[in-house]
Amino acid sequence: MKEITGQPYAEVIGDPAGHSKSPMIHRFWLRKLGIDADYRIAEVKPGGLADYFANRADDPDWMGCNVTIPHKLAALEHVADPGGVRESIGAINTVFRGEDGALIGTNTDAAGFWVPIATRNWTGRHAVVIGSGGAARAVLFALAKGGIGEVTMVARSGLKAMGLLAQFGLKGGVQDFGAKLPGANLLVNASPLGMAGQDALDLDLDPLKRGALVYDLVYKPVETPLLRQAADRELETIDGLSMLVAQAALAFELFFGEPAPEEGQDALFEKLTA
Repeated sequence: MKEITGQPYAEVIGDPAGHSKSPMIHRFWLRKLGIDADYRIAEVKPGGLADYFANRADDPDWMGCNVTIPHKLAALEHVADPGGVRESIGAINTVFRGEDGALIGTNTDAAGFWVPIATRNWTGRHAVVIGSGGAARAVLFALAKGGIGEVTMVARSGLKAMGLLAQFGLKGGVQDFGAKLPGANLLVNASPLGMAGQDALDLDLDPLKRGALVYDLVYKPVETPLLRQAADRELETIDGLSMLVAQAALAFELFFGEPAPEEGQDALFEKLTA
């Protein structure tokens, strides 16, 4: 690995990326641990990915990046994949330097998604997953590993969604946004719908099973219209900050070589929701 000549840093890349709360999370942990490093935002257009990774590979202070919309699939073309993420999940959300300085892609989204629901028994249950992009891939990977019984995909491209179900060996089907939801135990919004600046997510949650869990990966706003609607129906909810912080902790250790501190998490969530 090249010698660090200045202040080490990591960053988040996306188009757009300005909405990201990752800098707040990573800087909070860096201060807690007394690490002299930074975490930044980089707006990268789809056509600029190759130049971005080439330039960062030559920057000895760059420790890695988180990858957000719309680069989670395309970024795989520019980094090494020793863990076989291309074949398993098919999308990355984190790039870090290996011991030899090579840029390595991985995915902390799947584990980050799973952490808040890991204590529940999902074997044989029915899930609805909205979206068919990089985040949905991570969700489907985690649900398949967790033994989910059936998945209904809600997506604009039925063919793409069916391909994802087949890729992860999941039973289920695909429907469009206007169709009535099935009586599922879990609904996951893995699309950008409902995010600030994006189209609204308009769903009728009444068909979901009593006691169903609604999990929205969107975190800006933290309380999305989908989560408010679920709460009004007395359904359990999980917001996108839970996954964001869980996946960030995994990435933090890859970037900076230290585990994210567990103490102060309440203060962190207060900052994120202020």
